[in-house]
Amino acid sequence: MTQTLTRRRFLKISATTFGAAAAATQLPPIAQVIAAGAPAAKGVTATPTFCEMCFWRCGGIAHVRDGKLWKFEGNPLDPQSRGRLCPRGTGAVGAYYDPDRLQKPLIRKGERGKEHWQAASWDEALAFIAERMNRIKAQYGPESVAMFNHGVGVRFIQHVLKSWGATNFAGPSFAQCRGPRDVGFALTFGTGLGSPEPTDIANTDCLVLIGSHLGENMHNSQVQEFAQAVERRIPIIVVDPRFSVAASKAKYWLPIKPGTDMALVLAWCNVLVNEGRYDRAFVDRYGKGFDKFVQEIRQYTPQWAEAETDIKAETIRATALEMAKASPAVIVHPGRRVNWYGDDAQRSRAVALLNALLGSWGRKGGLFSQAGIKVAGYPLPPYPESNKPLADNPNRERYPFADEAVTTGIRETTLTGRPYPIKGWFVYSSNIVQALPNQTETLKAIDALDLLVVIDTVPSEIAGYADVVLPEVTFLERYDELLAGWGRRGWIALRQPVMPAPHDQKPGWWIAKQLAGKLGIPQSMPFDDIEQYLRARIEKSGYDWDKLRREGIVLGPRQPTTVEEGLELSFDTLSGKVEFYSDQLKDKGFDPVPKYTRHPAAPAGYFRLITGRAPVHTFSRTQSNPLLGDAMRENEIWVNGATAHKLGLANGQYVKLRNQDGVVSNRVRVKATQRIRPDTVYMVYGFGHTNPMLKSAYLKGASAAQLTTRYQTDPLMGGTSIHGNFVTFVKEA
Repeated sequence: MTQTLTRRRFLKISATTFGAAAAATQLPPIAQVIAAGAPAAKGVTATPTFCEMCFWRCGGIAHVRDGKLWKFEGNPLDPQSRGRLCPRGTGAVGAYYDPDRLQKPLIRKGERGKEHWQAASWDEALAFIAERMNRIKAQYGPESVAMFNHGVGVRFIQHVLKSWGATNFAGPSFAQCRGPRDVGFALTFGTGLGSPEPTDIANTDCLVLIGSHLGENMHNSQVQEFAQAVERRIPIIVVDPRFSVAASKAKYWLPIKPGTDMALVLAWCNVLVNEGRYDRAFVDRYGKGFDKFVQEIRQYTPQWAEAETDIKAETIRATALEMAKASPAVIVHPGRRVNWYGDDAQRSRAVALLNALLGSWGRKGGLFSQAGIKVAGYPLPPYPESNKPLADNPNRERYPFADEAVTTGIRETTLTGRPYPIKGWFVYSSNIVQALPNQTETLKAIDALDLLVVIDTVPSEIAGYADVVLPEVTFLERYDELLAGWGRRGWIALRQPVMPAPHDQKPGWWIAKQLAGKLGIPQSMPFDDIEQYLRARIEKSGYDWDKLRREGIVLGPRQPTTVEEGLELSFDTLSGKVEFYSDQLKDKGFDPVPKYTRHPAAPAGYFRLITGRAPVHTFSRTQSNPLLGDAMRENEIWVNGATAHKLGLANGQYVKLRNQDGVVSNRVRVKATQRIRPDTVYMVYGFGHTNPMLKSAYLKGASAAQLTTRYQTDPLMGGTSIHGNFVTFVKEA
């Protein structure tokens, strides 16, 4: 069973505990790793910075005791952490002392993926990269080098590549995570949702979670507010095939049949409209195409939806009325990582329309309008212009409503050479072998490359296929670009180094500056060091640089973020209204109002595989972290107890999984439980690492990504489905 780790437990973990964990994995205890460092000055220092253990980027304070990194805790000035960090954030100490960290630049020798490397100096590695890049540029043009990226640290490397002429940049956070949601909401309200989502859970009177695992998907500020909502005893409605942590706190748990969420949301809309329980004043003033919307959803009655979803009609109606009773202080959570079945932008649009019916947009207790903060720029030379279309989505012909680059679009172009060849990839802090569906397609695309550069802190799967691996420092060892945050109040957060690099790792800004010199464009980084750049931007913005270094946070002025605070609602849609009926979708050949489509059922003897996250791990990045690995070393496959009994599976037994295409996973432990539907199995993704350089996580648990061989692509914006695969069990001899 997944073990939730509290900050208190982290601080109480003893060297004996680490010794036991290390013995099991043939690694030195973390206490020994820490002790191996050079002697340092006595005393305790505290340095504010902001976290990169996940994209929430909470402000924290790192404590160094006697020269050793001691603990990392929340910064009470920060609106994200509010003085508290989640288990992953607290576990950042383990990231610094991770024994599997990349230590020096590596250049591949021999065949890709065979893990034959030669250690190199930074000068050698960057010269190798620059020579290959310029060769590609001369033959194909600079647009033929693309980048996959994730995180703040990529900003300067991305800047140098743009200055050199590269134009194709994509992050899995769009097509493999939040993109369908942002596009669905933008088509409805005229704006996406950003990170974090503007959910006023602190003041809501009803919270609806559809596949959102608050408490397991550890988004710090939302989880804090969720705990307060539970304490206030507001009605919580959780829609999930699995009895999640959030479901255990809910008034209603709706164990929906996977793939039928759209049917439920449209039935809720039907109830609100037919019974006159929607916010008529909001719809009359701000809505467009409402009459046509009403006609389209007339067919989606609770009785019809019961047959599709396995949720009783009376429960559908009761939960709809529960929302209406709380309106407008109600949130149907827009979710995250919502690329499930291939029609996800339309499903997210249905969620947006449900929020519109409830009048929650821009309201206290609903979805507030985010406030920002202005930060002055730095005088940088302009980027060269290109006459080529973007490779992922040329002229928006593939995905007409994608407003960011699509990772699988770049992969497709690499495979086909259309509209032009992609011959080089930079991959920054993103394990795209695990992040993108169908690993075979990714590896085939890599075979077509003349250059693959991976920049990371740990040797992920993608690093095993690189031509050059560049070891970056962790976020506790570097300056990065300023974080200008959006929320109830805008803020600026400063990341600054707390500890020196333990080996020959370098920060992203330094890598970028050195690479710019090798490429012959040193003018693209016209500052001596990163501190000069950051200080100039802060002081030009009218803020005190020294105070920011001491406190870590600058808060912007207060602005109205809800109607109750004086906000005037406006909508950046084509009509200037909330679009219940979308003419622009219709003009492109898509449904102007979301329609329910039935998805394929599991073949006989197979079960739909759904996935999620654990509170102590971030994607596939933290399994080798000795603190977080101690909390959860491997994942499990959840299977209904009755199903397990029927198949002769015992709780705790190791099995392998075989998907519908014959792909067989690593071994994984069975979790037989009544907390999941009989037709569904579930696992936390990010495990099952196959890079032997990642010694402590190698072959621990099973990889959901490995089993995701089939996927549907969202025609609106290019999102790729992850819950369209089915597995059966292979017992070990």
